[in-house]
Amino acid sequence: MAEFVTGTTRGGTAWTPKFVENIDRKQCIGCGRCFKVCGRDVLELIGITEDGDIVDAFDDEAEKKVMSIKTGGNCVGCESCAKVCSKSCITNLPQAA
Repeated sequence: MAEFVTGTTRGGTAWTPKFVENIDRKQCIGCGRCFKVCGRDVLELIGITEDGDIVDAFDDEAEKKVMSIKTGGNCVGCESCAKVCSKSCITNLPQAA
């Protein structure tokens, strides 16, 4: 059984951070709520073409804009991104010690 990194909140409650693991591009609507609540530069908006290729979000070829994990190593596991997601497309998992 894997052990997970566990901390303590200011109030003394045990807390296990859950780091951003995946964003379901089919569910994501590119609203930017997760991007706005993350102060750690973890996420970025990308564009998807009709053929499924990834392009700059503001490229004329972009058929759809979605959020993507830019720098997952910056995630502190607060889960704010998943909590504000209206489409429940963000998966957060605890990190094994």
